[in-house]
Amino acid sequence: MMPDLINDSRKSSLRALARLFLRLGFTAFGGPAAHVALMEAEVVRRLKWLSEEEFLDTVSAVNFIPGPNSTELAIHVGQLRAGFAGLVTAGVCFIAPAMLIVLPLAWAYTTYGAAHPSPAVIHALTGVKAATLAIVIHALIRFTRTGIKDRFTTVLALLALIASFLATHFTIPQSEILILALAAIAGMIYYRPRTPSKNSTTPVPTLLPQPAIPNPPSPHFPISLLPLAAIPSAFTAQLWTMSLFFLKVGATLFGSGYVLASFLHTGLVEQFHWLTEQELLDAIAVGQVTPGPLLTAATFIGYLLGHRNFGGGVPGGLIGGVAATVAIFLPSFLFVALLGKFLPRLRVNPYARGALDGMNAAVVALIATVTLWLGQSVLLNSATGQPALLPILLMLGSLIFLLTTKLNPTWTILAAALLGLLQLFFV
Repeated sequence: MMPDLINDSRKSSLRALARLFLRLGFTAFGGPAAHVALMEAEVVRRLKWLSEEEFLDTVSAVNFIPGPNSTELAIHVGQLRAGFAGLVTAGVCFIAPAMLIVLPLAWAYTTYGAAHPSPAVIHALTGVKAATLAIVIHALIRFTRTGIKDRFTTVLALLALIASFLATHFTIPQSEILILALAAIAGMIYYRPRTPSKNSTTPVPTLLPQPAIPNPPSPHFPISLLPLAAIPSAFTAQLWTMSLFFLKVGATLFGSGYVLASFLHTGLVEQFHWLTEQELLDAIAVGQVTPGPLLTAATFIGYLLGHRNFGGGVPGGLIGGVAATVAIFLPSFLFVALLGKFLPRLRVNPYARGALDGMNAAVVALIATVTLWLGQSVLLNSATGQPALLPILLMLGSLIFLLTTKLNPTWTILAAALLGLLQLFFV
């Protein structure tokens, strides 16, 4: 292939990745399960960059590395699609919109002393949450068809579902990792090769239709992705301490957003005494009501600390917000850059293939658990515990729309948000 054609093909892939993940970054409400569902709808069904099985394998793999799983999934898709440049493009485009949304909210919080949304925002979010639940249910249906292959994976998924509920009841930390590990071991044992043949060889599959690349992508993370090193000397020792704290969180965090809250409480409230309990709760709330990764709560906290605790005002707040964001997400880029080289080999190794099949069944169970939890929080009135009629109707309408059409799920979210706003005129 001619060099110009190769470069054009690579640029086209990068543009497609940028368009996709910028749009998801601005519209992906609902947390990791919803993000995975939206990516599945785009990457598997609409763009056909991955098969359903390959996508599930990737979901299973990123569950075993620290950091925000949905963000790592976006980063890994970018890597598979366009090498190292794709890894950076997909990750930055998925994270940056949330950061750009959170920074003005942090400014308003430090200026006016509140981060609570208006009634219009609350009503719109009612529709968004209902549509998000429908998207997760739709993805669960598709994942079940792919991840549940036989009686063994059926039994394994049921056991994982029971284990997930028990872990929630008894508050077992990082239970998702334990469940996935046990499922991987079970799958590796059950699907081990019975009669291996010395002469049989299995070709390594190409996961994605990638453009030809004249030079292999460098495995080293470029210096341009380390903006902390370029911050001027005025960047105080406290801001460096904060950045190192968020770097440690990003490198060691497993599990859900509740685990993130525990990490932040221990470090920022109890150890450094930089935040009050209410400020931490407000930061987590901002991360939940804005699109994109929940870990952009770090953006809010970084702005707050840079502006107030470290005496930097608005410029210090902006530096703190960006520094905290880079620090907490940087480990995810590094981990995925290393993981991507090994996944194609895992898929053709019979033991690893069995482990992935076992993990895929457990992933279905874990998503089912999240779906039930989301259903309770979305479809029940928080004050009375009774079914909420409008969210139920919006969820059912969104699910029917998703099951009967092939339109982009983003339109479902926007339509449900507009319908949610109608409550302002009837309540």
